Amino acid sequence: MSERNYAYLVLEDGTVMKGKSFGASTSTMGEVVFNTGMTGYQEVLSDPSYCGQIVTMTYPLIGNYGINRDDFESIAPYIHGFIVKEHSEFPNNWRTETTLDELLKEYGIPGIYDIDTRKLTKIIREQGTMKGMIISGNTVEDVESLVQQMKELPLMTDQVAKVSTKNSFHCPGRKHRVVLVDFGSKAGILRELTNRHCDIRVVPYNITAEEIIRLRPDGVLLSNGPGDPKDVGEAIEMIKGIMGKFPLFGICLGHQLFALACGADTEKMKFGHRGANHPVIDVEKDVTMLLHRITDMPFVGTHWKERA
Repeated sequence: MSERNYAYLVLEDGTVMKGKSFGASTSTMGEVVFNTGMTGYQEVLSDPSYCGQIVTMTYPLIGNYGINRDDFESIAPYIHGFIVKEHSEFPNNWRTETTLDELLKEYGIPGIYDIDTRKLTKIIREQGTMKGMIISGNTVEDVESLVQQMKELPLMTDQVAKVSTKNSFHCPGRKHRVVLVDFGSKAGILRELTNRHCDIRVVPYNITAEEIIRLRPDGVLLSNGPGDPKDVGEAIEMIKGIMGKFPLFGICLGHQLFALACGADTEKMKFGHRGANHPVIDVEKDVTMLLHRITDMPFVGTHWKERA
């Protein structure tokens, strides 16, 4: 096997994993995270919310249905690297137009496969997300120097500025006028608003409250996006300036910015929730059922005892 076919993943804690290279034969650094989706790797690759991150797919086989022109969430992928257990070199699907390997090569994104993604996921789950490097080559030398380099280099804080639209644009519709503030909006959001015949104005992340007020919308949608919401201070001030004037709703980062503008706080999760299969709770329904069960239990000593 030639030198370019090998790759290494080096984590901030000193863990080194040897695998094989696919995609671009280059090196990269980013925050290593995992996604638990069984499908949707094309949407993950092109989701602006992953800007600056190296994404690990926990499902073992990736690329088997190829890449098509319709399932992109943005014009270009923003991830820094891609980690999979096994990547399919010969996808089989009637919509396939190119392969995962070819897509990564086109955009200069390195990938690594044939590593223990289950072990890697457990490391992240137990220690939390951390910086990592994908290094293409036959060997990796001076791991201590690489780890020190990662510790000294800060993670990106300007992801939103990189992925947001630079100029406002209009998607005409005949119903509600919606301002979509683009912090890294996925194409699916715009598509769903369009399907509901909304009149949409997509605006940059650093738009001011006064500029939104002049647009006289029926509602404002704060989109998803990458990074820490506290790094987008101008957006928090903008939201404060329009609260109470228009209906507001947020998705992901947009919802966190909404919370900060309302005086709440945000805290980074240990390893995040990335995927399509997360457990959820219907708070109103489940709490009501729990209260019914508690009121139907006699109190015995220091414990509740359920009736037969």
